[in-house]
Amino acid sequence: MDRAKYDIYITEAKAKAKAIEHEAEILLENAKSKAKEIEFNAQSEYEKKQIELQKEYEEKLNEILKKEEEIENLLKTQSKKEKELENLEESLKKMIGSYDKKLKEVDELLRNIAGLTKEEAKEMVLEKTKELIREDIAHLTRKMLKEAEENAKKKANYIIAQATTRYAGEFAGERLINVVPIGDDEMKGRIIGKEGKNIKTLEMVTGCDIIIDETPGIITVSSFNIYRRQIAVETIKRLIEDGRIHPARIEEIYKKVEEEFEEESKKIGEEIIYELGLASAGIHPEIIKLIGRLKYRASYGQNALGHSLEVAHLAGIMAAELGGDEMLAKRAGLLHDIGKALTHEIGGDHVQIGYDLCKRYDEPEEVLNAIKAHHGYEEAKSIEAAVVCAADSLSAARPGARREVLEAYLKRVTQIEEIAKSFDGVIKAYAMNAGREIRVIVEAGVVSDDEAVLLAREIAKRIEEEVTFPGSIKVNVIRETRAINFATKSA
Repeated sequence: MDRAKYDIYITEAKAKAKAIEHEAEILLENAKSKAKEIEFNAQSEYEKKQIELQKEYEEKLNEILKKEEEIENLLKTQSKKEKELENLEESLKKMIGSYDKKLKEVDELLRNIAGLTKEEAKEMVLEKTKELIREDIAHLTRKMLKEAEENAKKKANYIIAQATTRYAGEFAGERLINVVPIGDDEMKGRIIGKEGKNIKTLEMVTGCDIIIDETPGIITVSSFNIYRRQIAVETIKRLIEDGRIHPARIEEIYKKVEEEFEEESKKIGEEIIYELGLASAGIHPEIIKLIGRLKYRASYGQNALGHSLEVAHLAGIMAAELGGDEMLAKRAGLLHDIGKALTHEIGGDHVQIGYDLCKRYDEPEEVLNAIKAHHGYEEAKSIEAAVVCAADSLSAARPGARREVLEAYLKRVTQIEEIAKSFDGVIKAYAMNAGREIRVIVEAGVVSDDEAVLLAREIAKRIEEEVTFPGSIKVNVIRETRAINFATKSA
């Protein structure tokens, strides 16, 4: 009987094993089928992306070829204008030579007829000749000056266009707060701790405000110092993940995160140096670390590292166009705002801080000059410093690069208009183009054309002294004279 049961059990077990084996084969087939389907979808997506990228590449290539053709045409026009100018100069020389010859003939004739001395005849003829040719010379001089100004403006616009089209930087706005998700509200109580000890420790070691309100599932970290704020956010995330939240653990985690951020700053700095081709430039390791720290600094909402990188690229392109040192210009552009990495710790003017820092670590004289020149502390003494100033203005004034709170913007615009209206002869003043231009309408009977130029200068100077603003503000003084009369028909 036992043997029969045993055989039955064996038979049932084999049947179950076979069923399981069959089921496993079905699952394996399904898995293979699913894998083939995924592989096919991935291949299709890859081919689709490849076609899109190829199309985008061809479009960009066509754009570049079109730009190159435009530049070539511009250079041909420039060459033609220069040749015309040379011809004008040659004509002027011939004209002067012809007048000299005529003067000699007239001098000889007058001496023979009027009995004048050579000096008396010469003086008489010169006065007469001056009167005759004054208008011609003035017209020719004005024409030559106008052409020279136009050519200079075209060249400047060409260089700026080249720089801005060949480099397109990214923009990331910076906020003053970070929101940290904490899951459930029970964690809020643990972060606050008994009698608020945990949150007090967090605020003390991080230097940030930890805001815990009724908003479910989040806490807010607030600080003007982005670097400290990011360390605080990472510290809180690790404490929540770890689960052990008490003052000693908070200090331990904070110290570890701070060390990691210091190392990360150094790594970011090295990557930036490598990206700009300055890896062999001999920049001091301390400066490289501070370059990375710029990632956690912002001015008017514009990330300081992004701004410095943008200035470096633009300055390098413009320096190359002008025959300067491209690598030195990039170096100066990258370091022009390096003082901002230390303003929260040291305090004071970022220009002087950056200048002292770079001087201490033996940066080239052109770099030191660029640091001071980009805020007008001294004149630019080299091509490299000059292009850094231009690139800094381009980056800061680019629409969308910087942002302000509405109240500060309205206050600045009102202040600019009030400054313009305070001058004698001003009828109205309007701030235009988001505060980047002020149009001043003056009374024609009070302000002359020459005085209008002087007035624009004085308004610009007052704005520079009294208003804090990013980029530049254009002062446009408008003087208009209207003559009105009426025609009437007699009855």
